[in-house]
Amino acid sequence: MNRIEQRLNQNISNGVKSFITYMTAGLPNYDTTKKLVKAQEEAGIDVIEIGVPFSDPIADGPVIQQASFEAIQNGATIDKTFAMMKELREENVNVPIVFMLYYNTILHYGPEEFAVQCKACGIDGLIVPDLPMEEQDELKTFLSDDTILIQLVSPVSNDRVDQILSDAKGFVYCVSSMGVTGQAADFHKEVKNYLSMIKSKSKIPVMMGFGIRDAKDVSPFISDIDGAIVGTHFIDLMRTSNYDSKVASDYVTKFKQDLNNTNK
Repeated sequence: MNRIEQRLNQNISNGVKSFITYMTAGLPNYDTTKKLVKAQEEAGIDVIEIGVPFSDPIADGPVIQQASFEAIQNGATIDKTFAMMKELREENVNVPIVFMLYYNTILHYGPEEFAVQCKACGIDGLIVPDLPMEEQDELKTFLSDDTILIQLVSPVSNDRVDQILSDAKGFVYCVSSMGVTGQAADFHKEVKNYLSMIKSKSKIPVMMGFGIRDAKDVSPFISDIDGAIVGTHFIDLMRTSNYDSKVASDYVTKFKQDLNNTNK
């Protein structure tokens, strides 16, 4: 069983909601990225999404776009990001880690070689927001069970939901609003019904993302999800704290505590 599946399924068995953060690789540099990963692992984060910087991150709002731009300006590359991952695993960092990236990066690298590098570096999952279900077969052919492809659904997935969920692994990433990331809890008007529908159909954990800042943002939906994902707010927090590891650790600890207190 994949590390993501082990962690999230264990949480469900224990009645615990899961928490995932997103951060951009190489922002402000790779050494700091590593420190932030380690701080979050120690604080009890369940999964970390690491964004691979890309010049045209179409699913992301201004904050993550700027983060990606700055990381690239500072020299971030896919090969350096792979190297960072290898170092983290060699340094006994075992938290499940997902790469969030755009398909052009994979295509340019070569899907088969990309999959080989993912397995070698201990990457547990991939989120590829611009790779629709109908075009995933080639990449899936090369991925092992060690690196699973996470599926996204949205409030307008409608008739595609059953097909998307039929082959979903790890967790279902439920986009809670239309448009790009970082929309400050401006959730879709039908988000409650949508999440309830996904939860009733999904055989794997359901995670809610986009626009979340703290646990109270998801409290109205807590019975319909298995956890929450925070990206833009976490990057903002890191910027304002000058990428302070203790701030990252404290945020993870408090969010997860609040999330599970909401659940009681």
